[in-house]
Amino acid sequence: MIRHRGRTALALALALSLALGPTLAGCTSAPQNGGTVRQLSVVPAPASVTAGESAAFPLDARVRIEGDADAAAALTALLEARTGLELGASASEDDDTGVVRLDVDKSSGGAESYRLTADEASVIVTGADAAGLFYGVQTLAQLVDRDGDRWVVPAVEIADAPRFAYRGVMLDVARHFHPVETVKGYIDRAAGLKFNVLHLHLSDDQGWRIQLTSRPELTERASATSVGGDAGGFYTKDDYREIVEYAASRHMTLVPEIDMPGHTHAVGLAYPELVEEPVITDAVRATIEAFGGDLPAAGVPYEGIAVGFSSLRIHDEATYDFVADVFGELAAMTPGPYLHFGGDEAHGTADDDFAEFVERTSRLISDLDKIPVAWHEAGSAPDLCDDTIGQYWGFVQPTEGMDDKARAFVKLGSQIILSPADAVYLDMKYDKSTTLGLSWANGPTSVQRAYSWEPSDVIDGIEDDDILGVEAPLWTETVRSADDIDHLAFPRIAAAAEAAWSPATGASELRTWESFRERVGALGPLWTSLGIAYHPSDEIPWTSE
Repeated sequence: MIRHRGRTALALALALSLALGPTLAGCTSAPQNGGTVRQLSVVPAPASVTAGESAAFPLDARVRIEGDADAAAALTALLEARTGLELGASASEDDDTGVVRLDVDKSSGGAESYRLTADEASVIVTGADAAGLFYGVQTLAQLVDRDGDRWVVPAVEIADAPRFAYRGVMLDVARHFHPVETVKGYIDRAAGLKFNVLHLHLSDDQGWRIQLTSRPELTERASATSVGGDAGGFYTKDDYREIVEYAASRHMTLVPEIDMPGHTHAVGLAYPELVEEPVITDAVRATIEAFGGDLPAAGVPYEGIAVGFSSLRIHDEATYDFVADVFGELAAMTPGPYLHFGGDEAHGTADDDFAEFVERTSRLISDLDKIPVAWHEAGSAPDLCDDTIGQYWGFVQPTEGMDDKARAFVKLGSQIILSPADAVYLDMKYDKSTTLGLSWANGPTSVQRAYSWEPSDVIDGIEDDDILGVEAPLWTETVRSADDIDHLAFPRIAAAAEAAWSPATGASELRTWESFRERVGALGPLWTSLGIAYHPSDEIPWTSE
């Protein structure tokens, strides 16, 4: 099988490191806090929405945006993209014009929470911290609607806060390399849906993508190729710093992944003494037969998509010198609390050897004062470092003991990140006719299937307190451009955002497929104005303006 990845203190570590719109025809919801609320185009769904009684707030060039400068700049950019208005261009302190007020009030709620109140005279957004204010701004941008020939913000009160502390997207830059500007664009898109983590998959059999002073041969010899013989590439240390800082400006933490001990064929191009000979199994042959390419060979760049054939040399101390150099330097470059060491699909590594490797590597990362993260297979190791976060990539209905391996992290006293492949792997085809993507995760993944799962129901015995968060990976075997990323991610990334941020299924009347598809459909004009090349799925009733 091809697989593309793929308690409180941990949530606090993440926190420290660091829309509402037109009424939709025929769709109503019961009140959250009194008064009937007609369905609004907020995605992800807020914790609480109350309809206001006044007329809508008129949005025009006389409107003044006051308060926090960073939030005001973000809102100005969003509203000008959506409406074309140059806000404040005609404003005067003496005019009786509307005001948008943006403030941080640390006493107003928990981390990343916000309140938004809109009436005919003003719009007030108050965040409990800078991140909360930023998320309130994203909601306000979603709020904006056409009313005849004018723009308005409907009268409403919202009190909102995230369900999970960790709300992630992952971008694979190893199978196909994506430049800094593309990564920054994906950060903007994800942050607009209240994601707060960018996980970068920086190494795989096809290429090594991060410059390290301690191991220069990795980028000199192992970064030039991608799947299908496409050009490769890598991030310089300055590039990486730019991505980290840009993510932080959008309240996103960067989690770098160096995948080990499997997915390491590219390491052998630079350091052949550290890797075993490729293990050619029937599964590898079947993948090559289905998708083309050559069998992996030692010392030859790999351009196919088969997995599970490579391994580091587990019993060679030079391997652990390499691991220490890589993660030690990466830790110094990464301000966030997490380092991801992979640990998946190590089919070329014996079980006992795999356990030894992930135990040693998880402790090495912990000794660097970072929190280790690994795919759920690492849960099979009996002496895994007890602060290791597990990332579950199995199915919504677990198979082959994947759930047991995920539960092992909770038994350690740690938590898991949920990335069920048949729900939130954004690189899956939408349907059989989709050109981009693959379909190994229980067939194509429709938008409805991407939405219709509940995090606390995936693994028996795993409750909300055991779940650090939700992450939506996007693997890039078939993804060559920013438009390809947009096409596969949108609108399904919005479903993942709702699973990560919004109340649990059944806890809010907004948390239904019928509500979601209407709300997402109303975001089409905003996404278009922001240059997002989303897939116009016929499952969604898209709004044209």
